[in-house]
Amino acid sequence: MSQPSYTILEHRAVLTLAGPDVRSFLQGIVSNDVERVSTDRALWSAFLTPQGKFLHEFFLVERPSGEDGDTLLWLDCEAERRADLLRRLKMYKLRAKVELGDAAEDLVVAALFGPGVRQTLGLDNGDPGRAADFLGGVAFLDPRLSDLGGRALLPRDGAAQALQDAGFAAAGLAAYDGLRIGLGVPDGSRDLEVEKSLLMESGFDELNGLDWDKGCYMGQELTARTRYRGLVKKRLLPVEIDGPVPGPGTLVRAGEREAGVLRSTANGRGLALLRLAQLGEDAPPLTAGEARLTVVKPDWLQFESR
Repeated sequence: MSQPSYTILEHRAVLTLAGPDVRSFLQGIVSNDVERVSTDRALWSAFLTPQGKFLHEFFLVERPSGEDGDTLLWLDCEAERRADLLRRLKMYKLRAKVELGDAAEDLVVAALFGPGVRQTLGLDNGDPGRAADFLGGVAFLDPRLSDLGGRALLPRDGAAQALQDAGFAAAGLAAYDGLRIGLGVPDGSRDLEVEKSLLMESGFDELNGLDWDKGCYMGQELTARTRYRGLVKKRLLPVEIDGPVPGPGTLVRAGEREAGVLRSTANGRGLALLRLAQLGEDAPPLTAGEARLTVVKPDWLQFESR
């Protein structure tokens, strides 16, 4: 019988935010509505430059905070860039009553995917983002897309064995990346260029990473303008790779014209940021290095080639 899989995501880490002002502090600087985060609801969000360009993406989930009643959030972010995220959060904290911490040595992030994930987590009737206590930590259904499965933030010591005892089989990063890339879902700075990428180019709207009704936040003005004026000229799209797999950053061409750039790859698939004007039935074939690329549009993604 098939069973769900787990991958320990060593390129991710967990930060902590605690204190009475956590929600109001984050609400003014991130792209999603922090008021929706709870002990049974996780969400995905982004931190932008004032000009609306990508800096960081992360997951947020609330944890029990003890007798003081203050809010405690766990934040799942990129491990190698967590010091930069902490620095930026501290810069905007000012006098807010918020304590920022690094729990990378104590907690790990795991991706949970494959058949039976919801049932194994006891979340078979849950919507994306639904969270519950799990193995001494927390697990939640991926708030971006149901087909991605779930994620767990767990005590580092014994995490792998605990997941196996719970019914998950170990899988390498390539297995999870192949699923993620095939679904067209970005993974931090592996797919979004820091201080250059726009959220609307990378699926944050359709993947529940933006809240259009929450009010102002850092970079909100440009993000809204991009949406309402129809200024999206490029999209991050999954591609099938026929030939030698090029490295991240390889230029994509449509005939002799530049069409975009390749980002992360796994198992013969990749994500590429492509100019919509270079796509369509009459467009030349896409190539990157010696490989030919074929766009495979996910069901969730809405765009029109131009």
